[in-house]
Amino acid sequence: MIRPPRFWSDPQARVFPWLLSPLSALVRACAVKRQKKAGWKAPVPVLCCGNLTTGGTGKTTVVLDLVARLKKRSIAVHALTRGYGGSIKTATQVDLTRHSARDVGDEALLLAQVCPTWVGGDRAASARAAVAAGASCLIMDDGFQNPGLHKDISLLVVDGVVGLGNGHVLPAGPLRESPADALARASVVLLIGSDETDFLTQYEGVLPDVARADLQTGLEAQGLKGERCIAFAGLGRPSKFFDGLRQAGVNPVQCLAFPDHYFYKDRDMTHLATLARQADAQLVTTPKDTVRFPLAFRKQLRTVGVGLVWQNDSAPEALLDQLLNQRPA
Repeated sequence: MIRPPRFWSDPQARVFPWLLSPLSALVRACAVKRQKKAGWKAPVPVLCCGNLTTGGTGKTTVVLDLVARLKKRSIAVHALTRGYGGSIKTATQVDLTRHSARDVGDEALLLAQVCPTWVGGDRAASARAAVAAGASCLIMDDGFQNPGLHKDISLLVVDGVVGLGNGHVLPAGPLRESPADALARASVVLLIGSDETDFLTQYEGVLPDVARADLQTGLEAQGLKGERCIAFAGLGRPSKFFDGLRQAGVNPVQCLAFPDHYFYKDRDMTHLATLARQADAQLVTTPKDTVRFPLAFRKQLRTVGVGLVWQNDSAPEALLDQLLNQRPA
């Protein structure tokens, strides 16, 4: 994924957004027209966890949290994802013994570690296959803008640090559609982290229900305190990972940022191994990055994940109650 232009994150930017505004108007019109299509209504409850911006907001972390909560309720939950970056385009169940990130994408591999997971651009086809395989509840990782599958509940995830960037629709800004259109369809907005862009104030009056949560660096970081390490990540916002390590008491001697969903090449692995050897340091990265490496190289890595901490733990349970009560699984 190409790094986004700087003006996307600058609300004061004027020139480029103005020049690109005709294209943005076209993108918005296409998005509105697309949403008029009626999606297939599955015979089981469907929750979509999506976002409004390009790049990472923590959707997969949210999905993993909700899957764990549903499994505690003994719900046969299956996950649906496009399989971004993978070569498989038709509805396929992820097989951890056979598929790699190049086949199904990195996020699908993470989801498949905790529940049956299906990839494919046709969400309705994936949903049909999942239901036929025994799913009693479906969670979509992304797909908020995809009308192919009816959603019973749509959870819109917003990164509190970056908010909605400059507020413009692609290509003038990072938004996939206009905030008004998206918020009108959202059941709940989940704001992750502190509201540094005053998102809640800016969109007060048009917001649906709002929940708050924070990302917490995994316990794996505890074993790295006092160790020399080199941190690297290929995420939508790698600095989020680096900052999380520091907040957990881990101070990398070097941090390397790669593009989101980046497939590491042989020269990258050689470079990383050389840096670690020269600095006498441990290589540290994220679960999403780890699954993009060959098994042999993973042995040289320490993986540190993140968990989701809801500010009100009753919020996700109420959300799931609402989901399951609409169409009992």
